[in-house]
Amino acid sequence: MATMASLQSLTTFAKFPSFCSFSPNNNTFKFLDPFPSLSLSATPKRISNFVAKASSSTTAFPQDIGHVLGDVTIFTATGQSVKFQDLWDQNEGIAVVALLRHFGCPCCWELAKSLKETKERFDSAGVKLIAVGVGAPNKARILAERLPFPLDCLYADPDRRAYDVLGLYYGFGRTFFNPASAKVLSRFNELREATKNYTIEATPDDRSGVLQQGGMFLFKGEELLYAWKDEGTGDHAPMDDIFDICCKVPAV
Repeated sequence: MATMASLQSLTTFAKFPSFCSFSPNNNTFKFLDPFPSLSLSATPKRISNFVAKASSSTTAFPQDIGHVLGDVTIFTATGQSVKFQDLWDQNEGIAVVALLRHFGCPCCWELAKSLKETKERFDSAGVKLIAVGVGAPNKARILAERLPFPLDCLYADPDRRAYDVLGLYYGFGRTFFNPASAKVLSRFNELREATKNYTIEATPDDRSGVLQQGGMFLFKGEELLYAWKDEGTGDHAPMDDIFDICCKVPAV
């Protein structure tokens, strides 16, 4: 019965055009818009530069990764360009940087809702919350308005520059076939709640962006304290891990 319930839950993802549906009859994935042109032979534009032995390991990253990331330019949800180094104190400031897959990803709406609900806890600990998604600023505003989510914490990275610097996973297999994506089944109710006002319009105009995976990073100044690279769609970092580190690091 539990297996059947899981299959029934997963097939309901078909209402999300930027996800994929699972057929219990032939155990294969099938694709839905907005990327009908993608196929098994699709070649990813980018390959991750860093491969961590564990999702939360920082050892796979150069020691100066915070400095390198600081020079990357992204956009506020209202369209102004800004560098990462201007988002928090690069000496002692503490920041949680959550990189969503893209603004039209239902699992990212779930993550964004979770981040919004924990923002007060971050604020109390003196931690800056920064959420970045793939897509143009107008796509970020759709998520911010319909979820809703605070605009001053939301940023757009249409060219996926930060994702490249951090070596986040990209590709067809990671997006649709990675076993880690099964974690979504245990959060079905949360996903359904977060996507009550979901719309396909938040999906990037450049459909190649839907193959991007996200991650979660914790910095103190330029020092990387925690790194999580999503192994597959919906494979989000455990928030308790983030809080444990935030509580151990003295806030400025």
